[in-house]
Amino acid sequence: MNHSPQGTGSHSIRGDRKLYAVDSINDLHKLNLCPAGSQHLFPLEEKMPTVGSHAGNGSYGLIFMALMVVLAVSLVLVAFVIFLIVQTGNKMDDVSTRLTAEGQGIDDLKKINSLIVKQLDQLDSAQN
Repeated sequence: MNHSPQGTGSHSIRGDRKLYAVDSINDLHKLNLCPAGSQHLFPLEEKMPTVGSHAGNGSYGLIFMALMVVLAVSLVLVAFVIFLIVQTGNKMDDVSTRLTAEGQGIDDLKKINSLIVKQLDQLDSAQN
């Protein structure tokens, strides 16, 4: 008899289940070396979780919560850095305004100093 490579019998379904049941190198070794009657593998239901089971969802929940905490902390840090940048900009504006005002005051003092020096020179020359 000629069997098609697609295998449309219950034997191919059982074979597919055996493939899914193999979850380690040792199980694969047992499937290849032991006769079919002496194989003592775990039942298929224990190896593959059912559709309704939630195996491992607790760890995914923990990972999700940890990710949310990390994102919240990073958001707070970014907001703090933006706040510091704005505050630093405001301080720099204040300092530059004061320096400009002091620069104008210094220019005024230089003008007054030059006027005083001229007056003293005139008084000194008038006395001599």
